[in-house]
Amino acid sequence: KKIKAQAEAAESWYLALLGFAEHFRTSSPPKIRLCVHCLQAVFPFKPPQRIEARTHLQLGSVLYHHTKNSEQARSHLEKAWLISQQIQQFEDVKFEAASLLSELYCQENSVDAAKPLLRKAIQISQQTPYWHCRLLFQLAQLHTLEKDLVSACDLLGVGAEYARVRGSQHLRLPPQLLLMERKLQEVHPLLTLCGQIVENWQGNPIQKESLRVFFLVLQVTHYLDAGQVKSVKPCLKQLQQCIQTISTLHDDEILPSNPADLFHWLPKEHMCVLVYLVTVMHSMQAGYLEKAQKYTDKALMQLEKLKMLDCSPILSSFQVILLEHIIMCRLVTGHKATALQEISQVCQLCQQSPRLFSNHAAQLHTLLGLYCVSVNCMDNAEAQFTTALRLTNHQELWAFIVTNLASVYIREGNRHQELYSLLERINPDHSFPVSSHCLRAAAFYVRGLFSFFQGRYNEAKRFLRETLKMSNAEDLNRLTACSLVLLGHIFYVLGNHRESNNMVVPAMQLASKIPDMSVQLWSSALLRDLNKACGNAMDAHEAAQMHQNFSQQLLQDHIEACSLPEHNLITWTDGPPPVQFQAQNGPNTSLASLL
Repeated sequence: KKIKAQAEAAESWYLALLGFAEHFRTSSPPKIRLCVHCLQAVFPFKPPQRIEARTHLQLGSVLYHHTKNSEQARSHLEKAWLISQQIQQFEDVKFEAASLLSELYCQENSVDAAKPLLRKAIQISQQTPYWHCRLLFQLAQLHTLEKDLVSACDLLGVGAEYARVRGSQHLRLPPQLLLMERKLQEVHPLLTLCGQIVENWQGNPIQKESLRVFFLVLQVTHYLDAGQVKSVKPCLKQLQQCIQTISTLHDDEILPSNPADLFHWLPKEHMCVLVYLVTVMHSMQAGYLEKAQKYTDKALMQLEKLKMLDCSPILSSFQVILLEHIIMCRLVTGHKATALQEISQVCQLCQQSPRLFSNHAAQLHTLLGLYCVSVNCMDNAEAQFTTALRLTNHQELWAFIVTNLASVYIREGNRHQELYSLLERINPDHSFPVSSHCLRAAAFYVRGLFSFFQGRYNEAKRFLRETLKMSNAEDLNRLTACSLVLLGHIFYVLGNHRESNNMVVPAMQLASKIPDMSVQLWSSALLRDLNKACGNAMDAHEAAQMHQNFSQQLLQDHIEACSLPEHNLITWTDGPPPVQFQAQNGPNTSLASLL
């Protein structure tokens, strides 16, 4: 009786402390310090190993997700992992500790510590399907981040075979879908096969819709990577309908009978943000920039709510990718000052996570390069693009940077040797380095721009007509607008005013719809000069007024951007992002090329 009473007393004090800790954790706002105090108060009681290990896991999890104290979080998680391995049938604590600890190691760029930990956990988790599959995915993701796709695919193959042996069709699909990253030519038949399996699979409605989201996200991103903005529309529409269906379903559906089917690839709330994100990616590529802004606002609002209670690294990745896309939109719409402040925001997010910075450093310098071009700081633009090229081994990003760097050399006018070298590496007529439809169309445009500056107008027209043909085929509105206005300029120089007008008017209409401030400025100047040459005084005056308005808006934004302390970021080309910025006295760049 005495032993039983002691056990009940031990259980009561533990449950009381646990209850207080959870109360403080879920308070609004969360009271993390008090939560940690309650959990730490467990140890002086010298609890049994099970309680000790679980408490170390809970402390490690709270510190990891809600504080910046990674050292203490790591210490508690290591203790939880060590103690739990000595306890029989304690899988939930054991493998959650391993998963979280390896995640923390990766955040600290200690990948060499994460790999053996995950391998050990995978080895001893074969009788626990949920954790075995989750840990396999985690190690595969780690190899993917290191660009070791062969190892990642091997692990996913192990996962697919394990799911087959366990009789889980639900779990067999995600590894099959991810295997398509290995060979591009196998993507379409594999997508078709997986689509059929998803549609024919009979099971829990939430699981089925979750799989459909997984499948459609991969399908949409595959099309977007290929620059096929028009072709992706049916898949994107299905994805948006699918996430609406999931949001109406309740999580308290009947639990699956097969324990392997408990695995979910992503929480429902995270899926919603991911669908917003791919919608933003599509809108930005297609040139629907107001729509991109609308969905970015929705996604960022949702992210802020989620991050109050969930500091999962994937949420910060979503936030950075959203900001990267909306920054490009701002630069097009003539909101450089806002874009610069958002670049600074990305820097701050990257300062909080070494892994996030290593994954996005090249993109960050690319964005700074695009900003430098927009404010006519060409030397800084070249330095930023060169830095980005040094940091990336992603083929599509490399081609994007080279295309923009070529346009910088064209505008500088005195870098012919470097320019010829770059143009040869992105020759759209033969051996183009990537399969992206959009990037190949952009390479034709850059060739046309260079030929225009060289005075080789017939050659320029050939390249620009190729761009138009490709951009019209996939609804690439910005490239269409840029090609039309440049063709209009060529016809104007050649004295063919009628043909010039036929190009410039639709360019202006499309640029207004996007809206693309630079193309509007260029088009209005051409319309002014065209109407003057044709003796249409009223139309010329109206176009001149439009040009003046666009010039003033760009000038005001230019001054505001260059006056911000964050403008000094344009000189940063090495190491982690600077923490503080010195205030600027005012803009020190010329507006001649803009106006």
